[in-house]
Amino acid sequence: MSLDNPQTTFLVVINEEQQYAIWPAYKAVPAGWQEVGVRGDKPTCLAHISSVWTDMRPRSLREAMDA
Repeated sequence: MSLDNPQTTFLVVINEEQQYAIWPAYKAVPAGWQEVGVRGDKPTCLAHISSVWTDMRPRSLREAMDA
């Protein structure tokens, strides 16, 4: 499958810094990332990320600035 193929299913993943990405469902999720439970075509996954990732700063930076 190609990443540009509209039939490709993606997963929404997140890392320890609470940064989001999409990952092709046919590949193993890389170390340091975990699924968030959203799966679908690329536009669906990107729409979910847009709705939940409102602060683009990494978690460690947000915590340092809040301290």
